[in-house]
Parts: sequence; C-alpha cells; structure tokens
Amino acid sequence: MIAAPEIPTDFTLLQESETHFSSDTDFEDIEGKNQKQGKGKTCKKGKKGPAEKGKSGNGGGKPGGPNRMNGHHQQNGVENMMLFEVVKMGKSAMQSVVDDWIESYKHDRDIALLDLINFFIQCSGCKGVVTAEMFRHMQNSEIIRKMTEEFDEDSGDYPLTMAGPQWKKFKSSFCEFIGVLVRQCQYSIIYDEYMMDTVISLLTGLSDSQVRAFRHTSTLAAMKLMTALVNVALNLSINMDNTQRQYEAERNKIIGKRANDRLELLLQKRKELQENQDEIENMMNAIFKGVFVHRYRDAIAEIRAICIEEIGIWMKMYSDAFLNDSYLKYVGWTMHDKQGEVRLKCLTALQGLYYNKELNSKLELFTSRFKDRIVSMTLDKEYDVAVQAIKLLTLVLQSSEEVLTAEDCENVYHLVYSAHRPVAVAAGEFLYKKLFSRRDPEDDGILKRRGRQSPNANLVKTLVFFFLESELHEHAAYLVDSMWDCATDLLKDWECMNSLLLEEPLNGEEPLTDRQESALIEIMLCTIRQAAECHPPVGRGTGKRVLTAKEKKTQLDDRTKITELFAVALPQLLAKYSVDAEKVTNLLQLPQYFDLEIYTTGRLEKHLDALLRQIRDIVEKHTDIDVLEACSKTYHALCNEEFTIFNRVDIARSQLIDELADKFNRLLEDFLQEGEEPDEDDAYQVLSTLKRITAFHNAHDLSRWDLFGCNYKLLKTGIENGDMPEQIVIHALQCTHYVILWQLAKITESSSTKEDLVRLKKQMRVFCQICQHYLTNVNTAVKEQAFTILCDVLMIFSHQIMTGGRDMLEPLVYTPDSSLQSELLSFILDHVFIDQDDDNNSADGQQDDEASKIEALHKRRNLLAAFCKLIVYTVVEMNTAADIFKQYMKYYNDYGDIIKETMSKTRQIDKIQCAKTLILSLQQLFNEMIQENGYNFDRSSPAFSGIKELARRFALTFGLDQLKTREAIAMLHKDGIEFAFKEPNPQGESHPPLNLAFLDILSEFSSKLLRQDKRTVYVYLEKFMTFQMSLRREDVWLPLMSYRNSLLAGGDDDTMSVISGISSRGSTVRNKKTKPATGKRKVPEAEESSSSDSMWMNREQTMHTPVMMQTPQLTSTIMREPKRLRPEENYMGVYPMQPEHHQAPLDYKQQEEAARQQQERAAMNYVKLRTNLQHAIRRGTSLMEDDEEPIVEDVMMSSEGRIEDLNEGMDFDTMDIDLPPSKNRRERTELKPDFFDPASIMDESVLGVSMF
Repeated sequence: MIAAPEIPTDFTLLQESETHFSSDTDFEDIEGKNQKQGKGKTCKKGKKGPAEKGKSGNGGGKPGGPNRMNGHHQQNGVENMMLFEVVKMGKSAMQSVVDDWIESYKHDRDIALLDLINFFIQCSGCKGVVTAEMFRHMQNSEIIRKMTEEFDEDSGDYPLTMAGPQWKKFKSSFCEFIGVLVRQCQYSIIYDEYMMDTVISLLTGLSDSQVRAFRHTSTLAAMKLMTALVNVALNLSINMDNTQRQYEAERNKIIGKRANDRLELLLQKRKELQENQDEIENMMNAIFKGVFVHRYRDAIAEIRAICIEEIGIWMKMYSDAFLNDSYLKYVGWTMHDKQGEVRLKCLTALQGLYYNKELNSKLELFTSRFKDRIVSMTLDKEYDVAVQAIKLLTLVLQSSEEVLTAEDCENVYHLVYSAHRPVAVAAGEFLYKKLFSRRDPEDDGILKRRGRQSPNANLVKTLVFFFLESELHEHAAYLVDSMWDCATDLLKDWECMNSLLLEEPLNGEEPLTDRQESALIEIMLCTIRQAAECHPPVGRGTGKRVLTAKEKKTQLDDRTKITELFAVALPQLLAKYSVDAEKVTNLLQLPQYFDLEIYTTGRLEKHLDALLRQIRDIVEKHTDIDVLEACSKTYHALCNEEFTIFNRVDIARSQLIDELADKFNRLLEDFLQEGEEPDEDDAYQVLSTLKRITAFHNAHDLSRWDLFGCNYKLLKTGIENGDMPEQIVIHALQCTHYVILWQLAKITESSSTKEDLVRLKKQMRVFCQICQHYLTNVNTAVKEQAFTILCDVLMIFSHQIMTGGRDMLEPLVYTPDSSLQSELLSFILDHVFIDQDDDNNSADGQQDDEASKIEALHKRRNLLAAFCKLIVYTVVEMNTAADIFKQYMKYYNDYGDIIKETMSKTRQIDKIQCAKTLILSLQQLFNEMIQENGYNFDRSSPAFSGIKELARRFALTFGLDQLKTREAIAMLHKDGIEFAFKEPNPQGESHPPLNLAFLDILSEFSSKLLRQDKRTVYVYLEKFMTFQMSLRREDVWLPLMSYRNSLLAGGDDDTMSVISGISSRGSTVRNKKTKPATGKRKVPEAEESSSSDSMWMNREQTMHTPVMMQTPQLTSTIMREPKRLRPEENYMGVYPMQPEHHQAPLDYKQQEEAARQQQERAAMNYVKLRTNLQHAIRRGTSLMEDDEEPIVEDVMMSSEGRIEDLNEGMDFDTMDIDLPPSKNRRERTELKPDFFDPASIMDESVLGVSMF
C-alpha cells in the first residue's frame, strides 16, 4: 500500500497573529471566537448577512437542530444521497445542490464540511470514509494516510479516468460544482476563516500524495478553486475601483453639497473590500505555493496539463494581477515538456493572451525570450502541437509584425507544402496574413475594377513569386489547398488570372516573364481542379467525403463560372502558347472540369469549334508525349455521349485519327521497302506519327483502324534486321499492347464469337514471342519496355482472367514456359540487382546527379515489383523467387520492403513451398561462396557470416506462432540436412562432407522448431551420420556439433539460434513484462506424440519424442530483473545449457554414449562462446531489423531545455500573489530580475531532492 507523505500538522494560512489557526485542531469552536463579525456588510441583496454566520457555532450541532441535507437523513456525515452521487448523476441543477449544502453548513458547519471532505475523497475513487471522530481528533496527514491505506490499488481507474457513459460528464460536473460553490459563498462564507481554510488544507495535502488518484483529483479541484477565487478577486477589484471613484466624486463636491455620512460609508466599504481582497490573496497564495508550484512539474502529464491550462485562464481573466513575467515563466518552461498534451496546453493558453491586442505590451519580454521555441514547435512531431504553434505565431504576427524576423516567417512558409492538411492550412493562413491581407490605401478606389486592374492582380503576382521562390513547382496543388480556406476570393478570381495572361500590361507595369506565366497557368489549373472536385489533392486526405447541400451548390456555381469564362478564353490561350509544351499541357486539362451542357445552352458552339481546331493544330505541331496525352484526354472528356456536342467532337476526332492512320501506313510502307539503311527523316516521320497514334490509342478504341498488322510488320522487321531505331520499337510495342487490351475489353464487355477469341489468342501469343525476342536487345530502354509489357500481358492473361464468372475466356489463358521464366529472371538479375554506379541508364550525356539516381532507383523498383507480382499470383514458379530472396540483405535499403512483402505473400499461398524456396536461396549463396573460395573457407569470413545473417533474418519472418509454420520449418530442416550431406568428401568418411558447414547456417532456424519436432529432426539427422562422425571433435566438425546441440536443447534453452537472436533487442526487451512463452500455449499431448503429416516424419521416428516433462527453472531474461543485456556480457549465464534434462535417442551403446558425454559438453560450450563473439560483433551492423526495439525520439529536433533540467532543485518559496488594486499589509518578497532564467530560482540546498 502506498503511504502518503507526512504533511505539516498545522496549515498556516494567514500570516497575522490575530487570524492564525490550525485547520486540524480548530474543528470544535463552541464559542465561535474565530468568526469575524465585521464581514458580510458588503453583500448584495438577497445574500445571507453576517448575523446568520454565527448560527453554526456549535461544532457538534444542537440537539434540536436539523441533521438533514437535501432532505436525506445523515449519520456521521454519510447520507443516503451524498454529494458525490449527486455530482456523478449530473442531472440536478448544480446551484440548487450547492444551496442545499450552504443551508446545511449554516446549521452545522462541521457536518457539512465532513460531507465536503468525503466528497473529495470519493471523487478520487477511494472507498474509505472520513468519520466525524476522525474529523475532530486526527490531523490532515493522518486522515490522508488512513485513506491511502483503504484505497483500492488493484484497479488503476478512478472517476476522472473511468470510461463509460456515466463517467463521461463527471469531470465537467465536478469542476462546475467547485465553481458554483465559491460563487455562492463569495459574499460571506469564504471569509469565515474556516470552510476555505479546511478545504485548501485538505487539497494541499492530497495533492502531495503518492497515490495518483488523490494527486490528480485534488490538483484539478485546487486549480478550479483557484480559478473561482481569481474571479472573486476580479469582482472585488472592480467594486473597489467603483467605490474609490464614488468616494473621489463625493469628496470633490463643495462642502455644502458633500454628504459626510456617505463618505464614511464609502470609506468603510472600501476598507472592508480591501480586507476581503487580502483574504482572497492569502487563499490564492496558499493554493499557488502549496499546489501549483509543485504539481506543474508532476510526473503525470495530465496533472501538468491541468496546471498550465488553469494558469492561462488566470492570466487571461485577471491580467492586471497575473499577466506578468513571474507567471508567464511557468508556461515558457513547460513548452519544453516531453508530452504533447502539455505542450498543447501551453500554446492554447498563450493564444488566449495574444488574441487580446491590449495585452501585447505585457508580453514583449516573454515573446523575445521564447519566440524561438515557439517557432521550433511548428516542426513538433505531434501534429496538433504544430498546428497550434503556427496559429500562435499568426496571432503574434497580427499583434506586431516586427517581432518575427524573415527567417522565422520562412520556417513557417514552407509548411504550406506539408502532407498533413491541418498543418498546411494553418501555415497557409499565416502566409496569407503576412503577404496578402495588407491592402494599400490607394486600392480602395479600384475595388470595383475587374481583370488586370483589380486589386487582386498584385496579390496573384505575389502568389506566383512566392511559388517560384519556394522551388517546389510540382506542389502547386498543395499550395492552393493550403490557402483555399482563407484566400478563397483570391484563388477563385479566374478572370484576373486570365487577364494577366491575355491582356497587355498597363503603362509602367512589368510584364510577366515566361517562367512566371507557366507558374500562373499551373496555379490557375490547380484552383480550377480544387473548385470542381471539392476535395484536397492526393496525399492530403483520407478520401472523398460527402458534400453538404451548400457545398454542392457552390461546386455547381463554380463549374458554371469556369465553363462560361474559359470556353471563350481557352482557345485564345492555346493559340497564344501553342508552341510551349508545358503551358499547353496544363491548359488542355481545363475542359475536364467544364459543364459541357453550357456549350449548348449558352450558344457557345463556335468556341467549341475553335477549341477543336486549336487541339488539332497542337497535335500536328508537337511530338512530346505529355502534350499528346493531354490532347487525347481532352478529346475523351469532350466525347461524352450524354451531351449534344458528342457528334461534333466525334467527327473531329475520327477525321484526325483517319489522317494519322493513313499517314502512318503510307510512311511505314516506304520505310520498310527501302533496301538500304532507313533515312533519318523518314524514321522521324514514322516515329512522330506513331507517337500520336499511341497516345490516342491509350484513351480511345482505335480497333477499326486495324493497327496490329502494321505494328507487327514493324517489330518483326526490327528483329530480322536489328537496326530499327529504339524509340520506334518502344512505341510500336506500346501501341500493340493497347491494341490487344482494347480487343480484350470488347470481348469481355460484349458477347463475342469464337473467331474473335481465336484471333486475340493468336495475336497475344505472337506478341509475347516478339517481346521475348526484344528481351535480348542491345538497347536497355527497349529491353525494359519489353519486360514491362511482357509482365503486364502475362499477368492479365493468367488464370486470374477467368475469375468473376468469365469461364468463356479460358482459351486465352497463357502460362509462360520455363525458357521465358528464365529470361525474365535473368533480366531482373542483370538490370535490377546492380550497384548504383554500374547503372549506365542515364546515358545521352545526362548528368548523373542525385535526382537522376532517385529516378533510376524508382524505375528499377517498378521492374522488380512487376516480376514479384508474377511470383505472388503464381504466374511463374515459386522457386524462381530464390534468386530474389537471396538479395534481401545486400539490397535491403533499395528493395527490402518489396522482397519482404513477396515472402509474406508466398507464405500465405504455400508455406512449405515458400520454406523450400528460402532454403534454396541459402543453398545457392553457399554454392556461390564455395565456387569463389573453395571448400576450405574460413567460417568467420564476411561471406559466410553474411549468409548466416540472412538465414537469421529469414527465421525472423516466420513470426512467433510455431504451430502455423510447423510443417514448413520441418521441411526446411529436412532439405537443409540433405544438402549438407549431399556431397561426400572424396578423402573418405574420416573427413567431413563438403557442404557440412551449411549446418551452421541451418541452426539459425532451430529456434522455430517445436520441442517434439526438434527430436524428430535430430533422429533424421542421425540417419546421415556415421558412428565415427559422432566421435569427431576437430574444428571442421563444429557445424555438426553446433547443429546437434541446437536440436538437443529444450524449448526454453535453444542454444545457437536463441543466443543468435539476442542481437535483435526486441526479442527479449519487448516481452519483458509479459508472461513466459511457455505459459501462452500448451501443445496437446496428442500433438506431442506426432509431429506433422510429412512423410519423412514416420511413426518410428516420433516414438523417441519424450512426453512433457516438468518445466525446468526458467532463466530467460523475460523472468529476470529488468536488466539490459550489454554486448560485452557473456550470454552463457543467460541461456545455460541443461543437457541432462534431455535424453538422446538410444541408437548407440550406452557405454559409448557415456564415454563421449563429457567431451560433448566441453565442445558445446566452446561453440557457444565462439558464436556469442560473432553475434556480439554482428550487432554492430547498421542494418535495421524489423523486430528491433524502437528508438524513442525526442519531441523536437532540439532537445535543449528539458523540463527536468529547468526545474530540478527549484526553490518553491515563490512570490506572493499581489493583486494590483490593493496595498497588501504584508511585506512582499523582492522579485528576481529575470523570471525566465531557470537559474534565478535554483537553490543548491534542494538540488537532487525528488519532487514526486
């Protein structure tokens, strides 16, 4: 049981001798001597006067007096309907509850206070009850200690943290009760030097308790009590000012009209108000010093957050008293808190202060001292904190633009490109306030002007300048989305943007440069897309949300406005920028967002014809792929059969395709008939026409033009002659691919004849053969195109094509033969698993900079993903993945995620085949090492250690559920054992098999075997061993010895793999607080008697499997004290071998077994020690493991000023609260010169003393 710390016997609240009392010994005040008779004269109408206060003088209650509260009978302070139950229900009006308690207090204040004390105890979740006897004779510290002993520690929940509907509103009701209690008692009872003193003394003691529930609840109560007292003090201050004003006005009257009686009354009233204010100051000082100063640095983040939230309210409510550096420093220090919720409270508290511009002068020193910290918090790892930090800086900017430097603003500017939308929107508002919200006085006269002369013209230019200076041109959509909420009128002023592009500049106006025009067109496109789609760009939202009726109306209005403006302006813009590929590509996307019905209803057909003519001209002028695809998409958007313009657009499109197809056939015939080498001009004409046809075939069905035949001739000629230009081959392959896909789409969507299926099957098979031929082309770009298309075709025409009830497509299913699979795999090995420096794809004289490297890596990842998709969907044999899996370690940084996902998917398809593939990849690496180094290699060499590390990584991918992977692991060991003994040594049986060292690699998987399966695998291993092998102890036989030992070890004491696994810290540390693994799952005895259904595990082998023996004493780190293992520690003490607990199968004579038992132990320890050293070295590698314990990040990139360092050894003898309107009778503590310097409140006498 947690004991409460000792608190002072007497809680001295007041500093004057005439008001000194003890809250613990003054419960019985029969004579009522401690009551001030002069209080209460300033009470408002309807409140209880001072005469009523003396009625409760009898501490035990008069015999005939009332002994009821809320109409319920009470016994020893406990009633049928207690305060706690009333507040918990939250249904009654809180004021009536408080009024009932006040009536009870006036009749018998001790019993009423006892009810209030028990209320706080019960709100903390304590089942104990403070009795009247305890209340009279025990000190506060003794009461708290008694309650602590009765506290139920089995459950960590208490009312403030409990879940459920009945506790949902408890906190708000609890806080409301305290506020109403002070408000209803503010004119009399709080000055009786009894009720408030008792409550404050109790809450101060509870807030220092080691029980979290007591500390949390009492801190919340004390802070809310302080907030209510601050409100009372503010009212007193206002009344004092009014009284002083009335007194001065009366005194300034001439003597004949001056009322001396009124002057005396006003003077007496001011004196009483001053005394009341002094009392309130005493109470607030007691709470601040006794609770806040200790708890704002509590170990519990929620308690710290409560303190910071409330001090923010005090400073905002009563700024004259609290808004000074003495209190602001606590908020400033706590901005370095490690918990996001506390940092968030600091920022929200400061926002309330900076929002009021009248308080700016009092915040100047704080701003200058903590501005850098606030700016750095815009990069906080907690997004909510970052958002509020940006909003706070926006308020600071509005208060004074000189405070934030250009560097500070730039730190916020770049956040408009953040992927987290709330952060970006907050940054967008900051940017708008800084750069766009200011309007020149001369702009007022041109508010009604439109277009280029509108006031938005300069703002649009400013937006363009900012976008170009940020140098993130591809993120214009993010910039627009960030400012969409705060600058909607500016971003929707498309008329102004259009005028800036089309109209000539005014006199003296600087024209836009080419770069600025491109940026403006891109921004304009993004604003149109945002208005038409009404959702953020990709990467900035969870998906499309349902629009409200108002948003739908706005969307329709915007689309109408866009169509009416750009249906007329777009042809002019295309005509002006027709030769600029970048501008044209963006402009051609605008019709996707048109309301096409307006072309008809608005009589805009002539503008549609102009648009179609401009698109046709652009197709003829450009050969850039992006431009041509934009034209194709525009035709696709306009060719909508729902609108009447369809026929007009379809005719224009058909005429264009007819001309392109005729031109291509004519050029191709001349191009292929030439006997000599093709002319460059003819090749260019063929290529440009083929590019246009391919771009249109992507979005349009061009089947009626029969493009397969001409493309087939082109590709076949390229194979035969070998001199076809690479770009022609690439686009011919792509165009043929589109032809096949469109035919498949037609067959799938409509009823097709058998002839259609046969023709498509024949074309598809021929095309695959052509692609296979081009896999061996000398040009890398051609090979990559052939590989990508081949993977797509194999995927589309695999057995998956029949899913969804499409059995009629079965004739189209195509399974690649072994030669094609081999060529695809060879391509991957030759073009994907290469070093960055060896990648010469960036030819043509391009600079091999960082951007090109990233682009090349992205391309290689796509190639690998395409092949792995074939493996996952069983289009190619699973064993081809062995060549992929063996690259896992070497290329982990580039392709680790792809390879690991492929492993996971293949394991879901076939666990056993996946395990066989993994062991095959290890065998291939082992054979490659043998070919390079020979059989007499060093097992400590990097090559062998790398294979062993890869095996350990493979073992980790099997997870913790051994039952699910039981058969797969067993089959893996079977294949590994057979491989190890496959090649006998030519020198005889006295020498180890050539592949025996592979058992050292195989031992990494021993920990994944169930205990009974270890016995079975051991029996299978002995089939390959001779009697002489079991007696060998030379160094060359160590792999066999280590593997045997790993199988002999028990389930909890696996030797090699468990020791090896320690290098992954998560395997032990992450489960430190969980139960031992042996207690999670008990294998049924039926399973223990037989291992699996595999044929090689027969009944005779499993007869040696022992029954479940008594579990030996666990020595795993899971059951130890939480001591972290260090690399230099010896693991043999952590995982001791206990071979005596496991009997080896009696396949040999007992005498021979006993003779070599001691030698085995010695060899085993030697092997373990050697392996430990290897793994200790291995942990130095920088490759991150998936099961490694995560590193705890700091909340910021700068960890200076941690709250522990700031506050350690703090001297809690802080300043008194001094309310400005009054002159306190007591001497005030001299304030330190700099309240923001933590050193100014450090006291060496308390350094090292723990606060919690």
